[in-house]
Amino acid sequence: METINIHAAKTQLSRLLDAVAAGEEVVIAKAGKPVARLVPIGQEPKPRQLGLLAGKIHVPENFDEPLPEEILAEFEGR
Repeated sequence: METINIHAAKTQLSRLLDAVAAGEEVVIAKAGKPVARLVPIGQEPKPRQLGLLAGKIHVPENFDEPLPEEILAEFEGR
């Protein structure tokens, strides 16, 4: 994915459109901050694939219990 500032995008629009037509994404930035993304028309986002980490993550039984006082003190800067 290419990032380009607005001024350069104005002068290179044809090249950018060719790149997008070839399947690339182009991010247009203003003062270095992304503001827009050029993508080919009809390009659908990839569907999320559920269950990729099934069996790889273990959530302990006490996950939602209150934290011990000494850990809370660390978070609160006490």
